[in-house]
Amino acid sequence: MSVPAHRTLVLGGARSGKSAHAEGLLPPDGAATYAATARRDPDDPEWNRRIAEHVARRPDDWRTVETPEPGSLVELLDNALGTDPPVLVDDLATWLTGALDDAGAWEGADSALGTVARQRGELVRACGSCRARLVLVSAEVGLGVVPDNRAARLFRDELGTLNASLAEVCDEVLLLVAGLPLRLR
Repeated sequence: MSVPAHRTLVLGGARSGKSAHAEGLLPPDGAATYAATARRDPDDPEWNRRIAEHVARRPDDWRTVETPEPGSLVELLDNALGTDPPVLVDDLATWLTGALDDAGAWEGADSALGTVARQRGELVRACGSCRARLVLVSAEVGLGVVPDNRAARLFRDELGTLNASLAEVCDEVLLLVAGLPLRLR
C-alpha cells in the first residue's frame, strides 16, 4: 500500500517570502523538480532579472521544467510518480495569467472564461492526484480593496477561486505575511 503524497499550498503577497519559504520546505540536499510557470519576455529586462534571481538560488541538483502553458503543468503533475523527487510549482498566479492570456479572457467572453475554468479544474485535479510530494506557490491578492478596473477584478476573482480550490486538495496551507509563515491548515 502506498502512502499518499503530501501537498502544501504556500500563499502570500508580493515580496512576502513565499517562494523562498516554499523552497525551504524541500530537503536541502536532494533532487527536486522546479516547475517554473513564468513566461519569459525578451523585452522586459526587469522581469528577466527576477527570473534569474529565482534560478540562482536553486540548488544545483534541482531540475527546472518550464511550464508556462496551462497544459504543460497539468501534464507534469499527472506524470509525477510517488518515487520521483518532490515537485515545487512557482507560481500559480503567473500560470493563471498565461491561461487568461491564451484564452483571450481579459475581454470577458463567456467562452474564454469557460476555457479558463476548465483549465483551472484540470490543474486542481492534477494537484489532488499528484503522486509526488508537491509544494505549490500562489499569490494572495484578495486582501485589499476591490480593484477599479475589470481586468484586475477578473484576475483577483479567478486567482481567489483557484487558491480556494487548491486549498481543498492540499494537506497543508500556509500564508506568508512579512516573511512569517502562518499555518492555516
